[in-house]
Amino acid sequence: MNPRPLPLRRGGRMAWKARGNPEGEAWLVIHGGPGTGGNAGLWQAIDPARQRAFMPDQRGSGASRPRGTTAAQTAATLVSELEDLRRHLGVQRWSVLAGSWGTVLALLYAATYTDRVQRLVLRGAFALTRRELDNVFIPHCRPGKTPRSAHNAAPLPQGVSTVQALSQLNRLLQSATPSVASLRALRRWGLREQALAWQGMRRSLLHARRAQAPHAPAVAREAAALQRRWRRATALLERPQRSRSDRAAWQRFRVQTAVLQGRAGVRPAALDRAVVQLAQRGVPVTWVHGAFDAVCPPDNSRRWAALGMRHGGAVQLHLTLAGHLGHEPATRAALQRVVRP
Repeated sequence: MNPRPLPLRRGGRMAWKARGNPEGEAWLVIHGGPGTGGNAGLWQAIDPARQRAFMPDQRGSGASRPRGTTAAQTAATLVSELEDLRRHLGVQRWSVLAGSWGTVLALLYAATYTDRVQRLVLRGAFALTRRELDNVFIPHCRPGKTPRSAHNAAPLPQGVSTVQALSQLNRLLQSATPSVASLRALRRWGLREQALAWQGMRRSLLHARRAQAPHAPAVAREAAALQRRWRRATALLERPQRSRSDRAAWQRFRVQTAVLQGRAGVRPAALDRAVVQLAQRGVPVTWVHGAFDAVCPPDNSRRWAALGMRHGGAVQLHLTLAGHLGHEPATRAALQRVVRP
């Protein structure tokens, strides 16, 4: 039986799920996205026999309602709602497992409610930088390489900056009925995300095969499945009819646009300050990052791990033979090693 959604002070309801031993070590699992909601892959690092994990769908995401809402999409609001969930559950302290966009919320949550956090495990850290956003909205090729139109598809035609792209996307996604232009933008945005994930996975597969790593066959299967999904999405790019997946994409990207356009209200250097604060207060932080991540640069985790160490923090850094996705075999194995005591 699914638990009842939690009413939120700023309107709406937060859906959440729980899994594992009710008497076990408590974990808060924060999904990426933004706008995607929780997924089964996020549970894989948790030992259900000895741990208890709680996974909320962030405001406007997944099963939370109203889905696709752009109201109050700031990190401060989302962090306060995570604390509201802790109080609702009656959990005194928990550890935090987060990935991608979720690492932003995890750092800010732990810095704000440090006494409630035992440790952090952060996968594929996102830094809300212009470089990361440009990589999605202004794709480019290396010198001497011929661009492949689908792999380099951006939500909007070339020639606009990231700031302009987010502004235009925000206007396109305001209508509750997706237009032809917004459908094209949504599909191209989704295609770009898949292409970036595939690029990282492809590089990790090449290195795994060279190293004769035991997980290479599993990576090959994951890469093949991802490429099949990418090809199907490419074939449907210009389809005029709307589908259920288009509706879900509209809801998801409305949230993403709202968050990214305002950088979630996160001020410059706020994440650096959070890393330093956690180090000084003795909160252990483990960084896990795919060495071939094409979405969030591995330098994010390297730099923050080094920053934490310089301030005396209990810090670990694990770079895996993987791309961005948390369920890739090397990253999944690393997460299980550090999450399961």
